[in-house]
Amino acid sequence: MSARSGPRGGEPLLDVRRLRVEFGGRTAAVRGASLSVSKGETHCLVGESGCGKSVTALAVMNLLARGARRQAEVLSFAGQDLLRLSDSRMSRLRGDRMAMIFQEPMTSLNPAYTVGSQMTEVLRRHRGTPRVQAVDRAAELLGRVGITAPGMRLGQYPHQLSGGLRQRVMIAMALMCDPELLVADEPTTALDVTVQAQILRLLAMLQRDLGLGILLITHDLGIVARVADRVSVMYAGEVVESAPTAELFAAPRHPYTRGLLSCVPAPGKTRREDPLGSIPGVVPRIPPGFQGCAFRDRCAHAAASCAAAVPRRPAGPDHEFLCTLPADWVRQEAAA
Repeated sequence: MSARSGPRGGEPLLDVRRLRVEFGGRTAAVRGASLSVSKGETHCLVGESGCGKSVTALAVMNLLARGARRQAEVLSFAGQDLLRLSDSRMSRLRGDRMAMIFQEPMTSLNPAYTVGSQMTEVLRRHRGTPRVQAVDRAAELLGRVGITAPGMRLGQYPHQLSGGLRQRVMIAMALMCDPELLVADEPTTALDVTVQAQILRLLAMLQRDLGLGILLITHDLGIVARVADRVSVMYAGEVVESAPTAELFAAPRHPYTRGLLSCVPAPGKTRREDPLGSIPGVVPRIPPGFQGCAFRDRCAHAAASCAAAVPRRPAGPDHEFLCTLPADWVRQEAAA
């Protein structure tokens, strides 16, 4: 799918085209990535650690570390050009209409301030809401995310809460101003399976009630299968395949996507004695100016042509992949 329009038609809420992020001129962490998120849509960005998923999210929110350089053909939110916004205007937008849940709930909250003071600061800063009303809003949202005795929790410090409760606090804090876009960076990684399921149900419920557009970053394909409307697979800073979720799982085209899916047992298909797939090697560090397919050193289908410019191929009306292989290579391989 082109990043120019959302899957429901019309302009997307978040539009990212040809995003590049470099650090110190030595490492290209994101290399021409494109994706879009529409209102009410969950778009999952998946890939191994080190593929550039979190850097992409931080670039969207303009929270990159000092020394990073961000460029894009288009980087817009609700029609606003994020590349042209001043720091002060971006600060007013961030936390208000677009919000982020950070990766690690154990360290994302300030240990020196109570939960209540950190939550109410968001509403008071962005909306000028009186303290009493801000406290009421914070207690309401803590209850909405499933935290019992929310009034008591507002007076507690982060170290007094479990990991699951801290993650719920982070979600509630992100929702204080009723944002239109929620960027969730691995929101369930540090949590046990039971709490993960609760958090995912919570996000789905809030999306249904509030019409949120969600950009969900994860490496867990089980989560992707349950919650995503659309998936973008990222490798070495590039989106190598993008498709609606059902189509991607049914007919993955890029060898990296197929490798990721082979590592996950398929319910009802994978037998206990069957070995799971694996991808040899690690994600490489890509210098600026690198050409060709970054996956070629780990790919069983690599050829000399993979060192040249790699074409982006359509595999359907809403399905693209970045590879020298033709769109029907999977069928050709199966027939051989």
